[in-house]
Amino acid sequence: MNSGRGKRRYQDVAEDLRKAILEGGYRVGDRLWTERQISADLEVSRSIVREAVIMLEVEGLVDVRKGSGLYVARTPEPGASQPRGDIGPFELLQARQILESSIAAFAATMVTKADVLRMREALDMERKAIEADSDDYSGDELFHRLIAEASQNAVLVDMLDQLWRKRELSPMWARLHERIFDRGYRTRWLDDHQAILTALQCRDPVQARDAMWRHLENVRQTLLELSDVDDPEFDGYLFHTDPVIARTG
Repeated sequence: MNSGRGKRRYQDVAEDLRKAILEGGYRVGDRLWTERQISADLEVSRSIVREAVIMLEVEGLVDVRKGSGLYVARTPEPGASQPRGDIGPFELLQARQILESSIAAFAATMVTKADVLRMREALDMERKAIEADSDDYSGDELFHRLIAEASQNAVLVDMLDQLWRKRELSPMWARLHERIFDRGYRTRWLDDHQAILTALQCRDPVQARDAMWRHLENVRQTLLELSDVDDPEFDGYLFHTDPVIARTG
């Protein structure tokens, strides 16, 4: 695996994949490796591989086909500089998990009755959007922001707002969500939110922190599962080591 100061791990994996496509003589339309194979060969997590693939997809180098896999869309140019401005969706989720679980714990010690009432209203907004099968996620975002506001700390609110803005401006995050068609996960996330609210009402910081951590872990796992493009019949690739990929490890 390549390493470089200031680079994220998924960017290293993306560079390895570009090199493998170039050195392997792949042409436009050729099928590439499954994410499971890449993960095994490069000894990195599936979430890092997913971010690398999405990065290459945004660049137009690969085409992701649901239920079929990964294909070459355009061959990379040797020596071309690669964009590095975006943040991977799972890296962003990790930052949210660390920050928001701590915010929830602190909010449990500071929350007021008015805060709880506003959170209930946000959950009601979220519930109505789900029942209407609407694309409106404002209740979800509002609930998370209200928890930060319940900490009574404006700096924490601002830090949370920055993470949500990064998500809204991220082409990689948008591309990840384009792969998701089953929206049943929203009901499960609403249940997670209710558990967080219950912990806040009990003014239990440990329970609040754990409930928020579990929720964002559920978000991560859900996004991994629902955006998985690998067809199960190709699991045999796990037992075949492509020499080009092997050279990049």
